[in-house]
Amino acid sequence: MQTQKMKVEIWSDVMCPFCYIGKRRLEQALSEFEHPGDVEVEWKSFQLNPDQVTAPSISVNKMLAEKKGWTEEYARQANDYVTNMAKEAGLEYNMDKAIVANSFDAHRFAHYAKANGKGDAAEEALFKAYFTDGKNTADHEVLASLGESIGLSAAEIKEMLAGEQYSDDVQQDIAEAQMIGVTGVPFFVLDRKYAVSGAQPVETFLGALNKSWGEWQQANQPAKLTVTEGAVCRPDGTCD
Repeated sequence: MQTQKMKVEIWSDVMCPFCYIGKRRLEQALSEFEHPGDVEVEWKSFQLNPDQVTAPSISVNKMLAEKKGWTEEYARQANDYVTNMAKEAGLEYNMDKAIVANSFDAHRFAHYAKANGKGDAAEEALFKAYFTDGKNTADHEVLASLGESIGLSAAEIKEMLAGEQYSDDVQQDIAEAQMIGVTGVPFFVLDRKYAVSGAQPVETFLGALNKSWGEWQQANQPAKLTVTEGAVCRPDGTCD
């Protein structure tokens, strides 16, 4: 019985609006893919702004304007664009409620969740908390609550976040991203052979899945033995 699965790795950041959209489009592609049970999705950490100071009193529009040299009105228009794009993917973005936050501890939380079999659920909870619910995804109480909502221990999450656990895992993901040439997210790597950059259309993801899986399946066929026949006994009790 085949137990291995083809891996799809996704580098993303909590505050990236295209990452949540890309997640939905990949999920749609997987729902149309003929072999979804043969695919394992693994989330990887990436920080778009590692020096970002968590600032609940500053709007995302103001943060973007200051960072990119835009006017706040232009930043608002840019966020309106991605909000409409998200709506087409079935997502609700409330950018006026979004809280500017450093994402490092959110990534540590995601690694803890992944280690406990809840990686994808954690990413979904983080994206929804940031883009839809206007929650502070750097706040340890918020992260503990999100963990509890997906079946993890709030107390264990708080204890983990109080120390440095999973910090090295986050940094390792970021270093690996640099090594393979990831310059922006979302970035999807299929079977370490093909990559899809950005929130591409569902058809693009589906095409990449089909191509990657075909090659993966070919490479993972059970070995065919050349048998030298001889006298044997069988389970039915017959012997040569």
